[in-house]
Amino acid sequence: MITVIQRKHFFIIAAGLLLAGCSKKSGPAPTPEPVIPLLTIASVKLNGNTVNNGNSYYNINTTASVRYVFSAPVNRTTVASGITIKDNSGTTLTYSAVYANGDSVLILQPAVLPNISLYSVAAGTILKSVAGKSLSANHSFSFVTKIDSTSKFPLLTDDELLTKVQQQTFKYFWDFAHPVSGLARERNNGDDNTVTSGGSGFGIMTIPVAINRNFITRADGLARMQKIVGFLKNTTQTFHGAFPHWLHGGSGIAIAFSTKDDGADLVETSYLIAGLMTARQYFNSASIEETTLRTDINTICNNVDWSWFRRNNENVLYWHWSPVYNWDMNVPIRGWNECLITYIMAASSTTHGIPANVYSSGWAGSGTFTNGATYFGYQLPLGPSLGGPLFFSHYSFLGVDPTGLQDVYANYTTQTKNHTLINYTHCKTNPNNQFGYSENCWGLTASDIKNGYTASSPTNDVGFIAPTAALSSFPYTPAESMKALKFFYYVLGDKLWKDYGFVDAFSLKETWFAGSFLAIDQGPIIVMIENYRTGLLWNLFTSCPEVKTGMRSLGFTAPYL
Repeated sequence: MITVIQRKHFFIIAAGLLLAGCSKKSGPAPTPEPVIPLLTIASVKLNGNTVNNGNSYYNINTTASVRYVFSAPVNRTTVASGITIKDNSGTTLTYSAVYANGDSVLILQPAVLPNISLYSVAAGTILKSVAGKSLSANHSFSFVTKIDSTSKFPLLTDDELLTKVQQQTFKYFWDFAHPVSGLARERNNGDDNTVTSGGSGFGIMTIPVAINRNFITRADGLARMQKIVGFLKNTTQTFHGAFPHWLHGGSGIAIAFSTKDDGADLVETSYLIAGLMTARQYFNSASIEETTLRTDINTICNNVDWSWFRRNNENVLYWHWSPVYNWDMNVPIRGWNECLITYIMAASSTTHGIPANVYSSGWAGSGTFTNGATYFGYQLPLGPSLGGPLFFSHYSFLGVDPTGLQDVYANYTTQTKNHTLINYTHCKTNPNNQFGYSENCWGLTASDIKNGYTASSPTNDVGFIAPTAALSSFPYTPAESMKALKFFYYVLGDKLWKDYGFVDAFSLKETWFAGSFLAIDQGPIIVMIENYRTGLLWNLFTSCPEVKTGMRSLGFTAPYL
C-alpha cells in the first residue's frame, strides 16, 4: 500500500522527468540580435576649434580643415553625398577626405579658399556607418574666411588719395549724367531715365570742385550747368515751384516715388536749390554766359513757394504735396534729421520766405528734437538716441558750414562732430559683434543692403557699412575718416573700388558687396572731402546774401554770418 508521503514523492519525480523531457525537445533559448545604434557625431572642429550645430564662424584661415569624430566607422561611399561644403552661390566644393581611427575620424580639406568668402558645411542623414546606420541628425555650420590685409593698389600720399577718390567719384555725375538734362541719375542699377532732384543738387555742387581740381575745364563745367539750368527752368514739371523727388531725365515729367508721392518734395527741392545757389556763387564772372546762368538760377529759386508748403499758414513746413492726393502724405518736417537745410532755404527766399516761428514751432517744436544725453563719452545736443544715421550730419551741411554755428538749440560743431564720433565708436567697440567692424571699418548711414535698403545707425545696425558715411565725415573726424578711406581703398579695394568710386555699401559678415552707386551717397563724398580740404562749398554757399539774411532771421550765429 502506497502512503500519502510516497505519492507526493512520486508526483515530484514525475514532474521533474516531464520537464526534463520537454527541455530536451526544445533545445537552448535563441540569442537576441544585437541592436546597432544610429551613427552620431561626437565632435566637429574647424581648424582645430570646436564648432556647434547651427553656428557661424568668422575670420577663418583660407586653408580650412574640418575634422569630424563619429561614434562608429563611416561608410566611405556615403561621405561625398553625406557631407557637403557649399559657397555663397550654392556651388558644391570638392574636398579631399582623410580617414583615421578605423574610419571613425574624418578630416575634410577643400582647396585654398578665397578671402572674405562665405561657406556652409552640412552633414546629413545620407551619411551612413559601415554597419549601414544613418547619421542620427543633421549637423551644419557656416564660416567666413579672413580679410586679406595686403595692399590691393600702389601706395599714394594722403593728398593724392583724396584727389583720386574725388576724381573717380565725380565720374558718376559727369560721365553717367542723363544725356538730355545733365541731371544725376538716381542710381546706376535702375531705370536710366529716372533722375533725382536732390541728388542732382549734390551733383551740381561737385562741378566747382571738378573745375578747381582740373578734372574738367571751366568752360565744360559752365556748359553742363547751362544744360541743367535750362532743363530745370524750361522743361521740368514743378508744383508751386517745388520739384518732385524723381523726374524723367528726358521729358522732365514727375516720376512717382511712391503712390501718393507723385508731386512736390520740398526736402529734395531744398537740396537742389542749395546746389544751384552754390553754383551761382561760383560762376561769378561778368561774361554774358555766366551772367545769364545766374539770372536763370535766380528765376528757379524765386519760383519756389516755400510759404505755400505751410499748408494754410501752419507754423510748420510740409514735406509733400500731390496734384492728385493733395496733402494726403501729411508729413510735417520736424527735426532733428536731414532737413535743416529745408528751413534755411525757406527762410532765405526773397519771394516766398517763412517767419522765424515756423522754424521754432515746426522744425524745433518736436518733443524729440533735443537730446543732451552722453554716448561713449560724447554729449549729443540734438536728435535720436545714439544720433541716427550719419546723413543727418551730411546733407544739410554740404553747404552750411557747422564750424562755429550756433542757435538757441545747439552748437553745430559739437552736434556734427559728436554724432560722427558716436557712430565711429559704436562700430569700433562693435557691441553687436558684426564681423569686420573696427576703427578702420566703420560708418552707418542710409544705403543699399543685401536684398533691400535701410537707414543704418547704431540703433539699426544690421551689419552693413556704407563708405559714404565715413568719407563724408572728413570735416568732423579727419583722422578716423582717413583710416577708413585707406582700409576701403587698399585692403578692400579689389571689392569696393569701381568705375564711379566706392560701391554703395558692403557687409563682411554677409560677404556682400553692392554693385550699385547712388547719387545721394556719391555726391557728399566729393563735396565733404573738399570742404575738409579747402572749405570751397561752405564758402560758396554761405556767401549767398539771401542765406546770410535767412540764417540770421532764424537765430543762427556764426563767424560767416
